[in-house]
Amino acid sequence: MAVLTVRKIPEAVHRALRLRAAQHGRSTEAEVRAILESAVKPEGSVHFGTLMHEIGRKAGVTDEDVNALEKNIEDQRKAARHAPVSFE
Repeated sequence: MAVLTVRKIPEAVHRALRLRAAQHGRSTEAEVRAILESAVKPEGSVHFGTLMHEIGRKAGVTDEDVNALEKNIEDQRKAARHAPVSFE
């Protein structure tokens, strides 16, 4: 992860950042990261996980469906495991 140092920030800006961070329950550093991310993130961009969640809900997939699918996948993985090779 990259590190960025910003020098010569006016005291009034620093105070405003600290206040804004406190209002959001974050550290000043976390607040600056959030501000930078929102400034450069393309408008309307959606994270893949959020998109998949929305598609699943629109299709009527329930938490029980997801749990059953995860159990099925785990059962298939267990069945596919092979015994280690023996050279004796």
